[in-house]
Amino acid sequence: MVRALACTLAVPLAVAALSACGTHGVSTTADGKTVLRYQGSTGTVTPFELAADLGYFAETRLQWQGDTTSGPANIQAAATQQLEFGSAFNGAVVKLIAGGAPVTSVLSSYGADEQSYTGYFVRDDSGIATARDLIGKKVGVNTLGAHHEFITREWLHEQGLSDPEIARVQLVVLPPASTEEALRTGQIDVAALQGVFLETAVARGGIHTLYTDKNLFGQFDYGTYVFRNDFIQRHADAVGDFVQGTARAIRWLQVTPRDQVVARFADIIHKRGRNENSGLLKYYKSSGIPVPGAVIADKELQIWIDWLVRNHQLTAGKVTAKDIYTNKFNPYANGTYPPISGPGGEKVAK
Repeated sequence: MVRALACTLAVPLAVAALSACGTHGVSTTADGKTVLRYQGSTGTVTPFELAADLGYFAETRLQWQGDTTSGPANIQAAATQQLEFGSAFNGAVVKLIAGGAPVTSVLSSYGADEQSYTGYFVRDDSGIATARDLIGKKVGVNTLGAHHEFITREWLHEQGLSDPEIARVQLVVLPPASTEEALRTGQIDVAALQGVFLETAVARGGIHTLYTDKNLFGQFDYGTYVFRNDFIQRHADAVGDFVQGTARAIRWLQVTPRDQVVARFADIIHKRGRNENSGLLKYYKSSGIPVPGAVIADKELQIWIDWLVRNHQLTAGKVTAKDIYTNKFNPYANGTYPPISGPGGEKVAK
């Protein structure tokens, strides 16, 4: 369902007239706004796209560069200056930064809240009931080195499997749109499903969850948006504008009734004219981000640093959570708004 489009076909009319007068190759609009290139996701609306539609940006203009194929690829594109920012699972962010990429997390981008999460499903007739039953079996994931892999390996570890036993659980990379079918036809034994793919699969019956990220860690922010450090230094106003606007849009999602959210999303998808199926919006449940305004917490990064150290993929002490992120641009963390206020700083009902 994810599709990658050529950049030459991906420039919206709103930013078609750009100048190259921005410093260090960064484009600006005729009215002086900094252009932020990004990748989206077909049939859905990201929080920053919502922020733009809500009028929350004053210094920046978004420029769509097609749709992302995976979180690790998305942040790699940001690190190599193909995009201004990207989003990925925090474990992938930690690995990228530990590997020397000069990027910093500035805002949480996705997670598991009361209603939205990632589930790992088995067929009702599979006979699989425990972690030990997965030894020698196949787990379908969207990409390696990201959320689905980390959660699976952590669950297996917590269930008491040894490292050699965990190594015998095979991870199979599949497009999200094909994962349910692969499970039902026996090509894989466990399917990682989330969002619309989870909801439609459950509605068809015959499967049930073996484990979920929410059951493992509770309500938790799992991913972050990253910018290159040089971009943050040279364009702090643009980064600050992006963060405050996106944080407010996330808060809008957290406090706005679902029917209003879905209607707004449908309108945005219609207006951007990308030939998308807005029918998937009926499966929308929540933002998936449990923290007001998507403020980043140490634990959301440190837990994956510790995981990488335990699995001998990172040297102890090489990085800490505080090396990786900043909340200084987030109005819900820097004193601009009370931490649990609404999208404009107003008091909201509990």
